[in-house]
Amino acid sequence: MDGRLSGGENVTLDFRHHPAVTLAEVAEAAGVGESTVSRVLRDHGSFSKKTRDRVMEAVERLGYVPNRIAGTLASAGSRLVAFVIPSLSNIVFPDVLRGASTVLEENQHQAVFSVTDYDPEREEALVAAMLAWRPTAVMLAGFEHSERTLKMLRASGCRVVELLDLDGTALDLAVGYSNRAAGRASAEFLLKRGYRRIGYVGHDLDRDTRAGKRFAGLSEALGAAGAPLADREIYAGGSSVESGRLGLERLLARRRDLDAVYFSNDDMALGGYFHCLAHGISVPSQLAIFGYNGLDIGRVTPQPLSTIRTPRVATGRIAAELVVTNAPPQVVDLGFELVEGATA
Repeated sequence: MDGRLSGGENVTLDFRHHPAVTLAEVAEAAGVGESTVSRVLRDHGSFSKKTRDRVMEAVERLGYVPNRIAGTLASAGSRLVAFVIPSLSNIVFPDVLRGASTVLEENQHQAVFSVTDYDPEREEALVAAMLAWRPTAVMLAGFEHSERTLKMLRASGCRVVELLDLDGTALDLAVGYSNRAAGRASAEFLLKRGYRRIGYVGHDLDRDTRAGKRFAGLSEALGAAGAPLADREIYAGGSSVESGRLGLERLLARRRDLDAVYFSNDDMALGGYFHCLAHGISVPSQLAIFGYNGLDIGRVTPQPLSTIRTPRVATGRIAAELVVTNAPPQVVDLGFELVEGATA
């Protein structure tokens, strides 16, 4: 195709697809057999420094990229670890991946991931696709999966790790904390501070089952204390700062008498906090704000966010350690930390 540089010079850009360089081509260029190239690239077996240098020079010159997945599948045991996660827009799941990736890399395991957007049918399709690669483990968020997903996981022969929740029955390994307990702890904190007219702003509770469990724990604790939830505003889409701002605006339009609002996570809570700043609502004297997750940004706002801090990086790290050590089935409760902050 034709193109033009910024200086006006006409150039021709060739975007034609070229076939991938093969192991056989590297072997021919280096003057050795394919098995020798394979040994050098895997750094396994016997070969001289001179042979290694010739192979690596050919690899560099030809731009060859080894097919690690093919190599993994051909080996005696797969080293792929598949993550099927709900979202990448929420920092929670990148934090989990960050915690796991270091351990997996140190133990020569390869992480691959896919995103469900909190859709059970999409999770089912992605689990099927991942299992086709015969991974050594599959890691998923929570315990709620379709019947077909559960059936595939049970029949897969690989390790299954369910993350970020303990309110359910684990298939194999589970690492996380109780979301219901986090909701109850949040309610107890607000009640202890003297708040009685408490509202809720959150996102889709049916799709995000862990948020639904926190909401249930919050509602149960408030009801038991004789101060049932005053009102709630549920945003139909995903959680975000913007949806938290809009959610609080709508909630306060109905219930101006609220003295505290619990948000499904810190993203939503920060949106609510920004709404208060923009409309001259004093926090927490006029309205208390409470979140969930303990995101770093919540610590550096003008008033640090009151929230629950969850051990996301540790969740990923410990989950990966259980996989690489082939630990027996177990449930690991990492707990959570209530951060008093300054908004409640």
